Amino acid sequence: MTLVDKFLEETDLVIRIPNYICHQNLLLMKTYIPLALVAFAWACCKSETSAPTPAPTEAPLSNEVYYPEDYRSWTHVKSLILEAGHPLFESFGGLHHIYANAKAMEGYRNNHRFPDGSMIVFDLLQDVRQDNAISEGERKVIGVMYKNTKAFAQTGGWGFGAFENQNGKRKELDPVTGCFNCHMAQKDKDYVFSDYRP
Repeated sequence: MTLVDKFLEETDLVIRIPNYICHQNLLLMKTYIPLALVAFAWACCKSETSAPTPAPTEAPLSNEVYYPEDYRSWTHVKSLILEAGHPLFESFGGLHHIYANAKAMEGYRNNHRFPDGSMIVFDLLQDVRQDNAISEGERKVIGVMYKNTKAFAQTGGWGFGAFENQNGKRKELDPVTGCFNCHMAQKDKDYVFSDYRP
């Protein structure tokens, strides 16, 4: 074999190899492009037909004041002691702890504009004085304010309730004479006495 023949043979091999590679690539493209198109079409159809995630809905408002079992896990607004000589001492003398749910905290932070669903609890206990200290005694009453402007329109949109203890047993209460008549003095603050100090 002459040098020319050998050169032509090697050149032909070099030409055939790229042609083979190109042929194989075309076969791969013919195989995978339809699969990719099918996958793309399926994804488009799924995005068009799948329903959007519904927004979470709030629980309906209650038309009566109920006992909030988890109030001790709410935001603690403040504590205070009513001592002898205060005009409300006869009914509410003792150690008060004020709690507010998330809705009520919106009101405290928004110039006392409380939205429906707001709930404020005052937990009233005996104040025990001993060894130059004041500590909690027995619970006297758990007072509850609950905002529902439609249900409690006659008392400024607030319902008032009282419970004997953490057993949730309701105490008899006239919401007007027992509560609202006093709260009317705080009309400019949406009938709420307490303020929240961050």
